[in-house]
Amino acid sequence: MSAIDFSDTATIAALTDALTAAGVDGLEISRPGGQLRIVVTKEGGTQVARSRNAHQGLMAALSAIVKAPMAGRFCVSHPAAPVDVKQLPHEVSDKDVIGFIRIGSVLLPISAGRSGLLTRLLAERDALVGFGDPLFEIEQQS
Repeated sequence: MSAIDFSDTATIAALTDALTAAGVDGLEISRPGGQLRIVVTKEGGTQVARSRNAHQGLMAALSAIVKAPMAGRFCVSHPAAPVDVKQLPHEVSDKDVIGFIRIGSVLLPISAGRSGLLTRLLAERDALVGFGDPLFEIEQQS
């Protein structure tokens, strides 16, 4: 069995989905190379803490993955908006629209769902995405 890659968001998202589907409240994995802690709560969503190794101290960043609510084309900004898209990372509030899913001529807005720092784009612009595909990563600010 190979070691878990703590930097791979797709692996973390898959673990989180499996925990949620199984009704498990959380998971903690510790090994010499790092530590992973996933806590699933009904009211607060999912929190993921990762650390690379014990010598770096407790440098874990709480983050959440924003997933596609349905299948369609992933748009980072409104197609009619000017090309000026905010650079990453940038702050977002829980109600901010951070992208869209386009199905034909219909646009479904994607809200951040939590306040924090929008750090990474996890899907290609204008890519065909499926339900639950990871789109963005938002880190909780301390």
